[in-house]
Amino acid sequence: MTGNPAAVKNDYDASHIQVLKGLEAVRKRPAMYIGDITSRGLHHLVYEVVDNSVDEALAGYCDEIEVTLNADGTVTVRDNGRGIPVDIHPVEKKPALELVMTVLHAGGKFDKKTYKVSGGLHGVGVSVVNALSEWLEVEVFRDNKKYRQAYEKGIPTGQVQLCGETNISGTKVTFKPDGTIFQTTEFQYEILQERLRELAFLNRGLKITVRDEKKNITETYQYSGGINEFVRYIDTARTPLHKEVLYFTGERENVPVEVAMEYTESFSENIYTYVNNINTIEGGSHLVGFKAALTKTLNSYAVKNNLVKSGDVSFTGEDVREGLTAVISVKVAEPQFEGQTKTKLGNSEVRGVVESIISEGLSEYLEQNPSVGKKIIEKCLTAARSREAAKKARELTRRKSALDSGSLPGKLADCSNTDPEECEIYLVEGDSAGGTAKQGRDRQFQAILPLRGKILNVEKARLDKILANEEIRTLISALGTGIGSDEFDLARLRYSKVIIMTDADVDGAHIRTLLLTFFFRYMRPLVENGHIYIAQPPLYRIVSGKKEHYAFDDAERDELLQQHENKKVTIQRYKGLGEMNADQLWSTTMDPETRTILQVSIEEAFEADHIFSCLMGDHVEPRRKFIEENARFATNIDI
Repeated sequence: MTGNPAAVKNDYDASHIQVLKGLEAVRKRPAMYIGDITSRGLHHLVYEVVDNSVDEALAGYCDEIEVTLNADGTVTVRDNGRGIPVDIHPVEKKPALELVMTVLHAGGKFDKKTYKVSGGLHGVGVSVVNALSEWLEVEVFRDNKKYRQAYEKGIPTGQVQLCGETNISGTKVTFKPDGTIFQTTEFQYEILQERLRELAFLNRGLKITVRDEKKNITETYQYSGGINEFVRYIDTARTPLHKEVLYFTGERENVPVEVAMEYTESFSENIYTYVNNINTIEGGSHLVGFKAALTKTLNSYAVKNNLVKSGDVSFTGEDVREGLTAVISVKVAEPQFEGQTKTKLGNSEVRGVVESIISEGLSEYLEQNPSVGKKIIEKCLTAARSREAAKKARELTRRKSALDSGSLPGKLADCSNTDPEECEIYLVEGDSAGGTAKQGRDRQFQAILPLRGKILNVEKARLDKILANEEIRTLISALGTGIGSDEFDLARLRYSKVIIMTDADVDGAHIRTLLLTFFFRYMRPLVENGHIYIAQPPLYRIVSGKKEHYAFDDAERDELLQQHENKKVTIQRYKGLGEMNADQLWSTTMDPETRTILQVSIEEAFEADHIFSCLMGDHVEPRRKFIEENARFATNIDI
């Protein structure tokens, strides 16, 4: 890796490093800085180091980043940027490198002459990584010299050392997470892979290589098409309405804007928004501006070109976004984040900037490409007609003021508690298992909703057809939130936990996937806010004398059998929930004191969308490719 030739002027030195606060409580309260100390927080350490390298790319000084999962469990992140300054800070009287690595909020990101925009935690990141590492070593290559400093739990073990000469530039950070802080210190290649691919899409031309030395895997991501290729990747399993991805870019009020969008024959909308490479999953002003521009421009174009009769129909936001995939990326010097997870952009000025750039760009494109414009308007018209049909069906699913099991066709056995925070609902496969669950449950806080057969595959249906499905209507009514981006209200959710409980066979897995697809497409906030869970019923019951044990997989079964190898043992393989007695189902799968339930999350929404469309869409080839690539990870296959 060589220095970036674009870095002609290098006036980045210690005077650009501003110090705001020390590292006091990071090790005592790590979750305040990285979210949590689970696998999610562990991988966040890597992202923070990578974010520093990406900021160098945003500033125009870096075009290559390498991330390596080393065989000894450590991680190395290297870039070819300018290298962190090593000279003495004029105020703190310490090397700038040491300040960046050991002091919270010390970095060039606060000096807008050094970094116009930046992502990550704005200077918090690398010092927090250092504090939460058993040890960390940083090497700096700049001014034809190589420097090094090492740390243990955030404290330098020595001075910044000059280690020789070099003809490259950049920064190399290697660290080992502290096992006394994190629940696990084992990095997952697949998790890092998704985020690094996303960063490569968002930063046109940036080359990001990720390798796993244990698995001997190396992948390189570099996209000359940037977010255009991002949209095409998301839509791999969908059929586009037009040949080219629509791309609009511009800059106003010092806010650069990039938007790539594509209409497909599918029925769901998939819009992903970013600010300085940060995924703003709650949207914000940039999303509001985009939606406003889209609705206004397409309505105006349709009337102007006599594609609809004036006054006959007016497209709503839902109409113009049906089947749309879009990526919106903006760069904001001083982003203001709000919302429950601090991932909603609050800068009001950004709305007008995005709205004007998209309105002008889309209007010009449609005038120059009338055939594409006609296809898009036809799509919107069909969506509008479907919306009217769905409006009638939707009335059947609205939550009634006094919801009771007698008013619902799906045999909902509700719980007596009315506090949503204390209530949970089990979505159970079939009446037989539903009956067992009703007998075994705690009626005070557990509701049971049996589902007859497989629900509709919502990936292949419009909303009006979805709402005509009896099982889906029952499900919507039971949850109470409404459905769709314009009507869904999380505050009306009647149960804090929605638990999918299906048989451990192929049919059960299919039903689980259908339900997850429905929640992801039409009730995504349930997933994003951690309300969806998957029950883990045991696969085996092992009886030895008067003692019985349960195994949840083959490995656990084998381990239990070894413990009883000289005794008479009876093994029962559960093929379905209905084979279990009510007390067995309660003690193994439903009792909060003893059960295991898996919380469903979507760390990378675009990757989840890609997988759902591959598995549940019309195209066979992407599904075949996915199965071929992932078959080796499959367990508990029912043959």
